[in-house]
Amino acid sequence: MTNSLRPHGSSSRVPLPPARPTADGVPGPRDPRRPPDATTAGGSPAARPAGRRDAFFDNAKYLAIVLVAMGHAWEPLTDHSRAAEALYMVVYTFHMPAFILISGYFSRSFDMRPDRLRRLITGVAVPYAVFEVVYSLFKRWADHDPGHPISLLDPWYLTWFLVALFVWRLTTPLWKVVRHPVPLALVIACLASVSPDIGDDLDLQRVLQFLPFFVVGLFMRPEHFRRLRGRAVRMVSVPVVAGAVAFAYWAGPRMNSAWFYHRDSAQELGAPWWAGVVMTLALFGCSMVLTGCFLAWVPRRKTWFTVLGAGTLYGYLLHGFLAKGSRFWGWYDHAWAQQVWGEVAATVVAAAVVTVLCTPPVRRVFRVVLEPEMGWAFRTSGAGTREKSA
Repeated sequence: MTNSLRPHGSSSRVPLPPARPTADGVPGPRDPRRPPDATTAGGSPAARPAGRRDAFFDNAKYLAIVLVAMGHAWEPLTDHSRAAEALYMVVYTFHMPAFILISGYFSRSFDMRPDRLRRLITGVAVPYAVFEVVYSLFKRWADHDPGHPISLLDPWYLTWFLVALFVWRLTTPLWKVVRHPVPLALVIACLASVSPDIGDDLDLQRVLQFLPFFVVGLFMRPEHFRRLRGRAVRMVSVPVVAGAVAFAYWAGPRMNSAWFYHRDSAQELGAPWWAGVVMTLALFGCSMVLTGCFLAWVPRRKTWFTVLGAGTLYGYLLHGFLAKGSRFWGWYDHAWAQQVWGEVAATVVAAAVVTVLCTPPVRRVFRVVLEPEMGWAFRTSGAGTREKSA
């Protein structure tokens, strides 16, 4: 979710197996007597009775989207601040993998049932089409680029994630029937990383290179999240993250950060083909470790920001206008951006803006675009009932 080497470029609501809440906030096994619940765009349970919404996953989604916004704020600072570059690299190692893993976890029950396909269209495809057009028009105006193309086949900036989520969810039934799904997904990601002929259509490089994280999420269970939140894991995660930051501080000037975007092949990054395989496997391992460290410290109880976890798709798509506009309008060209206080201010502003954009009032305003009902577009079906998002 960042700029790439080319000019064109954490979800849908799908019914999920309902969960019995447990003391530590992770849902328990499915109760077959209960009807399916719904999810919000980012993948957390929604439309549950009061007290049944899972605070842990809402907290994780909110904290992840804050890191996304902060990463975008740090990107222009990496040219002159080695500390910002180190933090940027560490955050980009795990913030999208964490989001994708959670999306996969809450896609476990997805199938081709009509009501779930409707949700995929209204919660992913429609927002993608709308924001791809609006983002392109915004670039034409804000960047004084009237020739910028509008193409639904070439996602620009943040919209790639919606394309990827659409494809991943459609393939969910396939991953449930193959043997060794995670190794197979890793093989596909490695092959993509050494295939420059894939091209830009639908940003398939990202779709394929991020695929393993979605597949891992599909096969995670509640007990896996409980183990991650054990005291021993939390204690170990502190030196692990500190070591990652120290390594990133050393590696920053020596490494091409485009590897973290997963949208180019090794050859396009000027590396030999085999480097694509090595970097794909190495980054997958690092991303999974840091994602585990992140989830280990996510609060399991309800906090002041828990309610914001239901609006992360809103924050994700809407903050992109400010993130891109700040570059188009030269905000980072001022002297303040070269100062430590300026870097801190940019970080705080990014976190505050994305927080506001996740709030219920903003969701109510933009729900017609991001969670449209569109009953007029579909046939009435008895295969499932449409449910309201919380």
